[in-house]
Amino acid sequence: MRVLGLETSCDETAVAVYQSGSGLLGHRVYTQTDLHEIWGGVVPELASRDHVKRLLPMIGATLRELDLAARDIDGIAYTAGPGLIGALLVGAAAGRSLAMAWGVPAVGVHHLEGHLLAPRLEAEAPEFPYLALLVSGGHTMLVDVRGVGAYQVLGESLDDAAGEAFDKTAKLLGLSYPGGAKLAALAESGQAGAYVFPRPMLDRPGFDFSFSGLKTAAWLALKDLPVDSSARADVARGFEDAIVDTLVTKAGRALKVTGRKTLVVAGGVGANRRLRSALTEMASRHGARTAYPRAEFCTDNAAMIALAGHARLVAGERSDLRVLARARWPLAELRPPGI
Repeated sequence: MRVLGLETSCDETAVAVYQSGSGLLGHRVYTQTDLHEIWGGVVPELASRDHVKRLLPMIGATLRELDLAARDIDGIAYTAGPGLIGALLVGAAAGRSLAMAWGVPAVGVHHLEGHLLAPRLEAEAPEFPYLALLVSGGHTMLVDVRGVGAYQVLGESLDDAAGEAFDKTAKLLGLSYPGGAKLAALAESGQAGAYVFPRPMLDRPGFDFSFSGLKTAAWLALKDLPVDSSARADVARGFEDAIVDTLVTKAGRALKVTGRKTLVVAGGVGANRRLRSALTEMASRHGARTAYPRAEFCTDNAAMIALAGHARLVAGERSDLRVLARARWPLAELRPPGI
C-alpha cells in the first residue's frame, strides 16, 4: 500500500508518501516561521490561510518528484488532531476530498501517535514495546508504547509544556520567535551553576510535569538584568539545565518502573543537544538504549503521519466521509487498528 500523508496541525505544511516494504519514498515541509515571527508566535488564522495556499501545490510537487500520479496512491492519511482547529480542517478537508475523488480510503491520524512512531522511520527502528518521552511545544509526556494504538500515558505536563516554556523564556531573554533553539544556543556560552532554578515536581512521586513555575523563576532572575548583560547567557544555561534535569530524572524513574530497555525521544525539544546527551547517559545506567528520529522528523512532518496512517490503513481501518478535526484529542482514546 502506498499512502499519501498530510500534516497541517500548526505552522508546518507537510506532505509525504510512505510505501509498504519500501518505507518513506519522499517528503517535504514548508515552515511558516517567517510569517509568524513578526507577531512573536503562531497566529492561528494566518496559519490556516497559508495552509490553504500551499497544501495542494505541495501535494502536486511531491507526486511529480516521485514520478507518481493520483492512480498510484492507495490511501490517504491526514492529521485530524490535536492542534489548531482551523489549520487541522485544511488538511482534513483536503485529505478526505482527495480520497473520495481518487476512490481510495482515508484515515485521520492522531498527531501525537505520529510523534510516538516517528523513530520507526529510521533504518534501525525500535521494536515494541518501548518507553517514549514526547517533548514538544504543546506536549510533554511519558508514554508506555506497547504497539500501534496501544499507549499508556504515565505522566504529562499539568500546565506549560517544555517547548512552550523554552519559547516563552526565550522571549523574556529578548530572543526572536521561535526561541527554543536560540535559547539553547545562548546557553552554550553560559556558566553552569551561576543560576540554579527549581526542578519542578521532582520532590513528589509520579511522572507528571509542571514548568510554569520554572518560567516565573527565570522571569524573576531576568527582571533586573540589563538587556545587554552577559549574565543572560547564565540564566539561559540555568533554565535549560533545570528542564533537562527534570526530564531526565522523570524518564529514569519511568524506565525503572516499566522495565523497558528502549527509550524513544520524540518531538521538537528532543533535538536539544544537551537533553539528548543526558538522556543517553541516563538510559545507559539503566541498561537501556535511546532511539531518536532524525532532526527533520523531531518537528512536525508528514512522514510520521503517513507511517502511522499506513499502519492503520493496512489493518483495514477507514474514516467515514465526514471531515473530522479535533483541537483536543486525548491519546488515551486511541485503540490498536481493528479494535
